[in-house]
Amino acid sequence: MKVPALIKRNVALFSMSQSFTGAGMQFSYGFGPLMVQALTGSAALAGLSVGLIGISRFLVAYPMGKITDAYGRKRGIFLGLGLALIGSLTLGSAMLVHSIALFIIGLLMFGMGMNGAQQMRVGVTDMFPPSMRAQALGYLALGSLFSLLLSPFMVNLADKIAAATGADPLGMPWFFLPVLILSGVVIVSFVKPDPKVIGMNLRDYWTDLPPTVKKETLPDQPFSAKKLLSDPSIRLAILSNCAGTGNMSIVMVLTSLVLHEHGHSLFAIAVSHTFHSAGMFAFTIPIGKLADRFGRSAIMFPGVFISLIGAALVSFIPSMIAVTLGTFLVGLGWAGANVAATAYIADKVETSQRGRAIGVNDSFGATSTIFAAFVTGPLISFAGLPAAGLVAVLLAVLPFILRMISGPMKE
Repeated sequence: MKVPALIKRNVALFSMSQSFTGAGMQFSYGFGPLMVQALTGSAALAGLSVGLIGISRFLVAYPMGKITDAYGRKRGIFLGLGLALIGSLTLGSAMLVHSIALFIIGLLMFGMGMNGAQQMRVGVTDMFPPSMRAQALGYLALGSLFSLLLSPFMVNLADKIAAATGADPLGMPWFFLPVLILSGVVIVSFVKPDPKVIGMNLRDYWTDLPPTVKKETLPDQPFSAKKLLSDPSIRLAILSNCAGTGNMSIVMVLTSLVLHEHGHSLFAIAVSHTFHSAGMFAFTIPIGKLADRFGRSAIMFPGVFISLIGAALVSFIPSMIAVTLGTFLVGLGWAGANVAATAYIADKVETSQRGRAIGVNDSFGATSTIFAAFVTGPLISFAGLPAAGLVAVLLAVLPFILRMISGPMKE
């Protein structure tokens, strides 16, 4: 089926916006644990940054979905990017004045903003029929791949400026982000019409759709998270996403700490995280096409298994090559689980309720991130880095246990 020119244009604009704004989340995961350690002097609190990202995602995922279901996707995206801009300046300032309280406020704001802007994912699923929905998510993620090229060079430049001025090298990169975020806002403003409008009127834009695809109206029943979760296949999709997200949250903390412990520079850590992000985004288009062709579960469960292998490499073979390969595999596995789970949930609900449905999925994913944060720091402090890695591996096993209990997904 040929993608209409208007849809191509809107997806390209969303992807371009991602290319400008995606660097910030790399900083959050890559430098957050080191920032906490620098501000508190405690390795036991290293998971605080990941926990704050999870809390921010939990706080915003469902409310932002409710906003975009009611008022359109673009308004939620603008609100998110505005919060992220303020949060980035607050984080940079926290390192300048050496304040953990300001860091917490800044990371919560930044995390809520960036996770709110993830309504771009919902917008992209709105604009495509189910047979192309997963690969559409892959096209959006392509923008995040381009942001990888910016991150190490921004860090390198910020490191040089910090050395010349005496500023904290962990704080300086955050002051570069507002320019990128504002660029992303401008790009999103050109997306027209709002993706929600397209989703409710797909036949007006996709003339090749079969006659069975009708114009959507508001559903008779209000959205119910309880009803959504009553479907065993939905629960399995959400747990798979949680496993990939929680596994990744632990591994991203471990990657920074393992490499830092072995004397590698901030630039080397940024490069390693770039490989991780490449795993997350570089292969999302073929992953999406495979999920559209062979089914969501055919990609989801292999993705979770790949993330399990990656977590084991990062945790138990502490060399630069093994850690970088492991963190890449964790990113690749997360991509498979996340794209397939998101597409599956998007398939099961109508456009006017899709923001909240995916918000429920994201809220559970945030809960797994919060759990990872609570266990990572204390485990590292009292039992060493491999103990935290073992928890990451065990998280990835949970979907396979549930699948054995509840049976295969209904597609």
